[in-house]
Amino acid sequence: MDKEKVLILCTGNSARSQMAEGLLRDIAGDRFDVVSAGTLASFVRPQAIAVMAEIGIDISGHRSKCLDEFFGQSFDYVITVCDNANETCPIFPGRAKRIHWSFDDPAEAVGTVAIQLALFRRVRDEIKIRLSEFLTSH
Repeated sequence: MDKEKVLILCTGNSARSQMAEGLLRDIAGDRFDVVSAGTLASFVRPQAIAVMAEIGIDISGHRSKCLDEFFGQSFDYVITVCDNANETCPIFPGRAKRIHWSFDDPAEAVGTVAIQLALFRRVRDEIKIRLSEFLTSH
């Protein structure tokens, strides 16, 4: 049986969707073929890499990808993790089930490095909870 395909989207593919991709791969094992993208490509935020490393997940090799790279592909699930991506998400061919979760954008954190990392950790942990719930129901 083929693995189900999951596309995780946010605006810049720099934090939320990158963390979600790493988390889903980690907690689901080989159950899904997981990719992430943004409505625009940018770069993977070092804070996202750091807070994922804290829990033993290495996303340092990830790169920011634009949604255009996946046009024409079929997915079983398209998960948007920010409101902007949900509003601009195109229709994908096939039977993709769309799921939307709204998370704060940790890239907008201001203040000290400690304050920024605290927001990245909170969003990471919120994403992990949602993904765990997703796995129990799908």
